[in-house]
Amino acid sequence: MEKIVRFGVSMEKGLLKSFDTYIKREKYKNRSEAIRDLIRKELVSEEWEEGKEVAGCIVLVYNHHKRELVEKIMDIQHNFHRFVISTQHVHMDKENCLEIIAVKGSVEKIKSLYNSLKSLKGVKYSSISKATTGKKLR
Repeated sequence: MEKIVRFGVSMEKGLLKSFDTYIKREKYKNRSEAIRDLIRKELVSEEWEEGKEVAGCIVLVYNHHKRELVEKIMDIQHNFHRFVISTQHVHMDKENCLEIIAVKGSVEKIKSLYNSLKSLKGVKYSSISKATTGKKLR
């Protein structure tokens, strides 16, 4: 385990009050934990901006009755098979499905996969959750 380093942070009273409200709402045990988490979030964002190897999840909600949509989603995933780690398919109701696709690879390829999927006719909702491989974070 790495050695903990203590340092001071100065900020306006109002900003600190808002931060303390955020800490309570998000259920952090202390300010240090919250600051560490916020720093990591920024570092992950930086990994994505720099085009490094990253991980994440693509989420799709779609109408499975839409003609040939399921086959198109599968075809695209197979075309990007090196970047798709796992998928989970959930039947939301009689018509709608939720697909969660865990991905890992270059930002460029993951964004290309995401753009190919989200633009399909019949996809009602799509999002991408940016994560990290964890190699660069402590």
